[in-house]
Amino acid sequence: MAQRQTCDDRTGISVGQKKFMRPTPEQGLRFDLPPGKLQILCLVRDPKSFSRVILPPVAAAIPPPLPANQQPPSSAVRRLIALLLSLCLGLFLADAIISLVDDSLLLFFGIHLLTAIRAIVSFFGILMAILIYFLMGITPMIPKRLFLPVTLFSPLAGLVTIPFFIYFYGRIQQVTWALSLCQVIIGLSILCWLRGGSKFRWPLLAESQLKARNFSWQNLLVFLLGNVFVLAPAVGGYLFFCAALAAHHFSAGFLALHPSGLTVQVRKYVREDGKVIQLVPMAHVGDAGFYRKLSESFPANSTILMEGVTDNRNLLTNKISYRRMANTLGLAEQQKEFKPNQGEMVRADVDVAQFSTGTIDLLNLIMLIHSKGVNAETLMKLLDYSPPPGFQEQLFDDILRKRNRHLLEEIHGRLPQSELVIVPWGVAHMPEIAEEIQKAGFHLGETRKYVVIRFGSVGK
Repeated sequence: MAQRQTCDDRTGISVGQKKFMRPTPEQGLRFDLPPGKLQILCLVRDPKSFSRVILPPVAAAIPPPLPANQQPPSSAVRRLIALLLSLCLGLFLADAIISLVDDSLLLFFGIHLLTAIRAIVSFFGILMAILIYFLMGITPMIPKRLFLPVTLFSPLAGLVTIPFFIYFYGRIQQVTWALSLCQVIIGLSILCWLRGGSKFRWPLLAESQLKARNFSWQNLLVFLLGNVFVLAPAVGGYLFFCAALAAHHFSAGFLALHPSGLTVQVRKYVREDGKVIQLVPMAHVGDAGFYRKLSESFPANSTILMEGVTDNRNLLTNKISYRRMANTLGLAEQQKEFKPNQGEMVRADVDVAQFSTGTIDLLNLIMLIHSKGVNAETLMKLLDYSPPPGFQEQLFDDILRKRNRHLLEEIHGRLPQSELVIVPWGVAHMPEIAEEIQKAGFHLGETRKYVVIRFGSVGK
């Protein structure tokens, strides 16, 4: 039964067994029921005007029901996005596991078993990652914190390995194994996050795990601005930094890359008997002023050992020339601009006949492409070309070591008759030549820098 509440002109108000004092005319009567009950305000204007007032029963306040957690309605677009994300994550995981197994077999047993399968899976995985990355800019429904690591892992891994290629090339296999392991860990972590455990179900990402909004101009604008003004400059700056590291490392400091251009360091090495060897790093193309300045700097009493492979037996079907490169870049060609005014010039290079057959074939192919450009004929020849086993080491020996050995013989043969021997050869030859002449008692005397290419002048 409902509880009765009364107001009495003599005793006040009673609620059940509880009584409250009679109010004065100037007062209203206010009392609070237990928690969860409504407050009742009884205003008494004239206590004598009533002897008994029956108040209505007090009902507990019932809060409105909470709205249900409504999901966006299903659509063909949302189902397609969920399927594409599942495929992307699946290919990412498959590539990670295959790469880890392949790298482990190669690192610990020297076995190549999964290279072809790895290349195919990696190719499709990269294509899918590119697609998903651009979809992130179009639709905000893709959870970026989960799929940004998936889409950016391959390019970031490639960027990370560049310094290892420069300084630790002999340990690059260990580096790739570690990256494959990281890829497996990242893929499995994302999968467990999506599925709430290790249970496997397809699709890997449910449609309900997509964000609600299908399109947002703000999302598209932030994506475009971030890529154009943040990501692209950051990647470009990092690649330039790595290129500067590579130039300095592989040239032993003879070549330097700066934001303003390329510079070379000319070094003079002296011996106790007064003999001087001047190493001048050269480039096949450069600013015309660089070649003219060098040509004017050589003294009359110097012996200049010139670089340039001869072809007395006409083994090369196309003459070695860098004219096309120079014209494309708006630079000068060394062969035309570098003409010392003073000193005795001596041919100090080898003949093509001293190269292996594989090296000669490659030089003919390169010069053919350089002279005619990339067309159907040259492209077919390039695709048909297959180097012999161990060709990389043979090529390196022909192009660099064999010529360096011949140059060192010329240097030591000219020193008894000349006080100053100048060696204007390519930058790649300088580290080994410098190392060998220092073994012969020469030490670094002085250095001077020259600007080979000013980036502002390229193309002008």
